Amino acid sequence: MKKIGLALGSGGPKGLSHIGVIKVLEEAGIQIDMIAGSSIGALVGSIYTVTGNAKKIEEIALDTNMNTVLSVLFDPTIKLGLIRGKKVTRLFQEIIGDYTIENLPKKFIAVATDLATGDPIFFEEGNLLDAVRASISIPFMFQPIRKENMLLVDGGLSLQVPVEPLKKCGADIIIAVNLSENSFKTPKFTGKFVNTPRELYKVASDSINNLQYSLARENCKNADITVAPDVKDIKWNSFWKPQKAIRRGEKAMKEKLPELLKILEE
Repeated sequence: MKKIGLALGSGGPKGLSHIGVIKVLEEAGIQIDMIAGSSIGALVGSIYTVTGNAKKIEEIALDTNMNTVLSVLFDPTIKLGLIRGKKVTRLFQEIIGDYTIENLPKKFIAVATDLATGDPIFFEEGNLLDAVRASISIPFMFQPIRKENMLLVDGGLSLQVPVEPLKKCGADIIIAVNLSENSFKTPKFTGKFVNTPRELYKVASDSINNLQYSLARENCKNADITVAPDVKDIKWNSFWKPQKAIRRGEKAMKEKLPELLKILEE
């Protein structure tokens, strides 16, 4: 039987659309054999790997309110980041418990980035909480994780969409969820530049979005199906208002479902 892999990309709150993608796959009776996730993809993917139930992940997302999000983020430090991340890890542990990756019901891979080399680091064994915490370590925001001689940060810096580790693990069919495809807005410069903080921010923001867009497209080249939810208007408040993001994921996956079913039939 063909092994199906699901690569869940990075993208902050946009990654709540992963829940909608998984819901549609589950409703269609498509069994996912292995999951790889970068950043928010690792977070959502790990919860699904543990629970095996898309409705359960949706319930967790819908039950999260603004006070919960702000309380776990209020964990200040000045050591290589603004947030220590201990409260985030504690909340995550309360949600799913404490697991080792090799003992999970499905194959799961969390992706982080070695800040010194820029290489992706694949967590395929060890403590699940530590792996996800490393994968979501957005630079400047979260304190990086030290492991052996490495300083680990967000997996999206090296692999926006982690198709590669699924290939290495023997997935026959890979579904990639690219959160950057429809998030990038081509800068529209008129030739008139205004040297204001807002304009400087726009140049920096568009530059980063361009890099993410290009890297994600490159990552998805070896995927059999690429799902690209329209999440360009999803903001940080979606962490306590997730409905819109989830629906966008459902819509994108439903549009790709006939193509996926055809591949499975063949």
